[in-house]
Amino acid sequence: MVGSDGVEPGTGKPDRAVVRDSLGVGVAVGLSGFAFGVTSVGAGLDLLQTCALSLLVFTGASQFALVGALAAGGNPFTAAAGAFFLGTRNAFYGLRLSQLLALPRAVRPFAAHWVIDETAAVSLAQPDRRAARIGFTVTGLTLYVLWNLTTLLGALGAEAIGDTAAWGLDAAGPAVFLALLAPMLRTATERAVAGLAVLLGLGFLPVLPAGVPVLVAALAAPAVLWLKGRGEAGR
Repeated sequence: MVGSDGVEPGTGKPDRAVVRDSLGVGVAVGLSGFAFGVTSVGAGLDLLQTCALSLLVFTGASQFALVGALAAGGNPFTAAAGAFFLGTRNAFYGLRLSQLLALPRAVRPFAAHWVIDETAAVSLAQPDRRAARIGFTVTGLTLYVLWNLTTLLGALGAEAIGDTAAWGLDAAGPAVFLALLAPMLRTATERAVAGLAVLLGLGFLPVLPAGVPVLVAALAAPAVLWLKGRGEAGR
């Protein structure tokens, strides 16, 4: 007999194991908020603006993309556009998680704020709906609290030391961004998209205004998918 979530009874994962794995992900990634706080203040944002980004945006890759573009002298609207397009992937996570978690309607608007790479990965890795709900909740809560706390600490620290570039901390943001991105590149297509995006971004960096190369790099995905489709059609 199969349950409503498509899993046979008795094959679920123990709650303790789900909580342990979720806490591990939440703590490991949540500590990266320190690097964001340092990077954001180094890019010219103040303490309140930095903390507001973590509280209201709460998606690390988009936050790092935004402050990175601003640090390079980019137009705020261009920087925001790049961050927005990078964050649209969370909408696709939401479509899948809405079916998997089947949360009450009143809870969904609040849960949507926690739909990010880490909560989606933990939830989708679970064998049944109960474990997925626990994983989503524990990962989201742990990550949200730690990310915002370490963002505050990083921002306070950056304000205290002054020029972050003099300490080499201006490289913290890009380093953490790459660390978050690298584990997601599992297939040849994903690696091809990433490689082409890097080439486009670096190639147009000297000739386009700051922030615009990020938008150009977004063309890598449709380009690779188009070439892949042509290759498969020609077989």
